[in-house]
Amino acid sequence: MPNFICVTCGVQYPESETPPAYCPICEDERQYVNPAGQQWTTLEDLRREHQNIITEVEPGLHSIRSEPRVAIGQSAHLVKTPNGNVLWDCITLLDDATIEALNKLGGINAIAISHPHFYSTVVEWSRAFGNIPVYLHAADRQHMQRPDPVIVFWEGETRKLLDDVTIIRCGGHFEGSSVLHWAGGAEGKGVILTGDTVDVVADQRYVTFMRSFPNYIPLNASTVRKIVQALEPFDFERIYESFGNVVKPDGKAAVQRSAERYIKAISE
Repeated sequence: MPNFICVTCGVQYPESETPPAYCPICEDERQYVNPAGQQWTTLEDLRREHQNIITEVEPGLHSIRSEPRVAIGQSAHLVKTPNGNVLWDCITLLDDATIEALNKLGGINAIAISHPHFYSTVVEWSRAFGNIPVYLHAADRQHMQRPDPVIVFWEGETRKLLDDVTIIRCGGHFEGSSVLHWAGGAEGKGVILTGDTVDVVADQRYVTFMRSFPNYIPLNASTVRKIVQALEPFDFERIYESFGNVVKPDGKAAVQRSAERYIKAISE
C-alpha cells in the first residue's frame, strides 16, 4: 500500500489503500488547504518528474532542494562535522541519486526538524540512511502524521546532537519550533539554521517572526522576546533560512534589532 503525501504541504502519511480524508497539517490555521481541494501524491509519482539539487553554501554546509518545486518548496541542509553529519529539516523528494550523493558527502548520522510543516517524508530519509534517529520536539508530538520508532521526541529547551551542533527550542511559530546552532560554521563564528521560527526577509539585514507566514498571522511581543532570549546564550555570525536567504554578517545582532523593530510595529 502507498504512503500518500499531501501535495500542498508535502507531509507523508502511514500506508493506506486510499488517501486520507484530509490533511490535519493543512487544516491548521498556520497552513492552508489548496483552493482546488485536497490533493495527494506519492514518492513514486514525484520521482518521475522531479530531482534534487545539492549545493555547497559554505564549507561544511550543503543545501538540498527539489526542482521543479515540491509542496512548500523548502530546502534541507546537511551539516558536515568531524564527528558526524546532521540533516537539518527535510524535503519530500528522496531518490537513489540523492542517497548516493549524500553518502559521498559522508552520509547522515541524525536528522533534526524545526517544525511540523517540514516533517515531509522524514521516516523514508531515516530508513534510507540506516534507521538514524529523527529529533522532533515533544511539544509538537500531536502533529506527527506518520509515527515510527525512529522518531525521538526530545524535551526541554536544548538538545546537543554533536559537540558543536545543538537544537534550540524557540517556540513561536509552533510550540516546539526550533533552530539548529552549528558552532563550527562561519569559520568558527557560528551559524543558525532556521525553519520558520526566525525567517530571513527580503532585506537580508533583518529577520521576522510569524505564527503563520502564508496567512500573515503575527506573533505577540512576549513570544518574540522569548525567541530572542532562547538564542541569547549562543554566538552566531550567519543565519540560513529554508528558502535561500541568509543574514551575514552580524546574525545575532540582526535578530535583536529585528525583534525591536517588530515589537515597535505591532505595538503602535
